[in-house]
Amino acid sequence: MKKRTLALLGLVAALAISLAGCTDKAPQDTETPDPTGSTPVAESDIAYIQSKGTLVVGVTDYPPLDYQDESGEWVGFDADMCRAVAEALGVECEFVSINWNNKLMELEGKSIDVIWNGMTLTDEVANGSSPTIGYLSNGQVLVLKAENAAKFEAGELALADFTPAVEAGSSGEKAAAAAGLSCVPVEAQVDALMEVAAGTSDSCVIDTLLANVSTGEGTDYADLVIAADLEVEMDVAACRKGSDLTEFINEQMVTLYENGTTLQLAEQYGIADMVVKPE
Repeated sequence: MKKRTLALLGLVAALAISLAGCTDKAPQDTETPDPTGSTPVAESDIAYIQSKGTLVVGVTDYPPLDYQDESGEWVGFDADMCRAVAEALGVECEFVSINWNNKLMELEGKSIDVIWNGMTLTDEVANGSSPTIGYLSNGQVLVLKAENAAKFEAGELALADFTPAVEAGSSGEKAAAAAGLSCVPVEAQVDALMEVAAGTSDSCVIDTLLANVSTGEGTDYADLVIAADLEVEMDVAACRKGSDLTEFINEQMVTLYENGTTLQLAEQYGIADMVVKPE
């Protein structure tokens, strides 16, 4: 009897060891690679933004879309639209001044979450980001001092006679190059305007929107005028490639347009005639 008991205990011990071994191997089975070779779904940008509590927006000094008021707060049509989107996300808006030439690198590197700064839709933007639907009709124009504009209109000066100041990496730089002009790159479009006003540049190529509100009678640059249209374009915001934030912003653009917020802000900042109905 004693021998049978010992044998039975030995069998139980062997079974326990065997079961323990099976238990150790079970987690390894769950780690078997997916036979389809598919890659994991990318992290949701919306979840990432909500987890950190801020929507970081890449901007430049570009009135009336993005600019700082006397207290240093970023305001403007685009800035206020951003805040409305951030509120819908349940996060705060944080504005970061960026080098426009590096905008897509900043976006992809997650230094910012969206570029929302009167950016026109170009091949570079379409290929390097996930752009939203268009919300403003814009373009590129040649701006001259009034006296040179009169000579240009009279045929005494030709387009080829000018070397415009342009924001580096901007649509203005591309439009000037497409017109066969040599350019002088500066950091921002407002700097390009200052160059012409100071006489250190004979011209500049900037967005139609900025030129409309910044030049001519009653503005800070009363002696500067729009002399020629170079391109017609559409403004968009841009998110990271594949980002689910793009569709969220598109939905908010439709909502803000339909509830009257977009037109109210556009009238406030003097650009109502440039608003495009989001579709």
